[in-house]
Amino acid sequence: MDKALEIKFQKNTKIFKKNVLVRVDLNVPVVKGKISDFTKIYSLRETLLNLIKNKNKIFLLSHFGRPRGVFKKELSLQNIINEIQNSLKLNKLYFVKDYFGKEIEDTIKLMHTGEVCLLENIRFHKEEEKNIESFAEKFSYNFDVYINDAFSASHRSHASIVGITKFLPSYAGLMFEKEINALNSILNKSNKPALAIIGGSKVSTKITILENLVKKLDYLVIAGGMANTFLASKSIDVGLSKVEEKYFNLIKNIENNALESGCRIILPTDVITSKSLGDKNSVNETLVEKIKKNHQAFDIGSQSCAEIIKLFSEVKTVLWNGPLGAFEYKPFDNSTKIISANLSLISKKKRINVVIGGGDTVSSINNLGVIEDFTYVSTSGGAFLEWLEGKELPGIYSLKHN
Repeated sequence: MDKALEIKFQKNTKIFKKNVLVRVDLNVPVVKGKISDFTKIYSLRETLLNLIKNKNKIFLLSHFGRPRGVFKKELSLQNIINEIQNSLKLNKLYFVKDYFGKEIEDTIKLMHTGEVCLLENIRFHKEEEKNIESFAEKFSYNFDVYINDAFSASHRSHASIVGITKFLPSYAGLMFEKEINALNSILNKSNKPALAIIGGSKVSTKITILENLVKKLDYLVIAGGMANTFLASKSIDVGLSKVEEKYFNLIKNIENNALESGCRIILPTDVITSKSLGDKNSVNETLVEKIKKNHQAFDIGSQSCAEIIKLFSEVKTVLWNGPLGAFEYKPFDNSTKIISANLSLISKKKRINVVIGGGDTVSSINNLGVIEDFTYVSTSGGAFLEWLEGKELPGIYSLKHN
């Protein structure tokens, strides 16, 4: 069953002249007091414009960092309110520190319809992460409607994600809906054949994802450092590359399941190696069977990239999660550049559906300036990964059962 079927969506509901509480994700990276990536903030514009157009009073609720239930000045959202206001192109952005008493009540009276208020970091309250029901009930008192537009936080069973839905009419925001549709498109029969590129440094962090995807997709490309463990499980000598031997049996199970379901697993046939990440003089491109004993594999090679690109002409959907190599270090960013460029080209031409997710993956394509070219780019991190594992997120469950 489509995970989106039972959820009530903002776009299908006329929310007019209400006090609307919108759960967003403003947990953005900050460097030297300035926001370094506005992607999450920009993604909120469509939801806010819809609510503004319908003359609502809008209240943005978010976490920021991990204050563990106590006030920490450096984690106050007030520190970045000007940047949030400017990036959302708002003429005015109110700010409320205490949203249980007189301050929030006075602000609601002061605000005009179509105006927006930012609420202080919800994680300053210990009841948030403990999902205390009485806290959620008290919190809901000043609002008429709740909208969850923070898919990226919806893998958490927190008061502002699941508790609040017990006390207010609740809907999925426009951005939340886009995320659900993009992720569901990967498993949609009409969008097959489907291919997933799964990278990352460790098999241990992706085992459940791999177990789920081989049952759903037609092709599974294994890249990044985790490919070394897959190769080693086949008795290929990968030199000094890091290998998680205790996962060899699980890898065999994944491969057997792939055979049963008709999913073809693709491993690198060549790699780029070096004695260390910083030793550029020893960089070498070689077949996986010929990795030098004193070398480590830090990226997949050109032959492996060509095989992946060839598959793009055979599929309708591509999911990419996890870096293909140590992309932070040249020349081990080569495969990421090549695959990004090719995916960008075919996605722009609308030939295939391309969904990208995962912090490192998004960061790598952002640096290459092609992030706007793909069908959908998820910034959801943990929620994205849990969805790939086949789990129903608490945020989705609570919206269904509202």
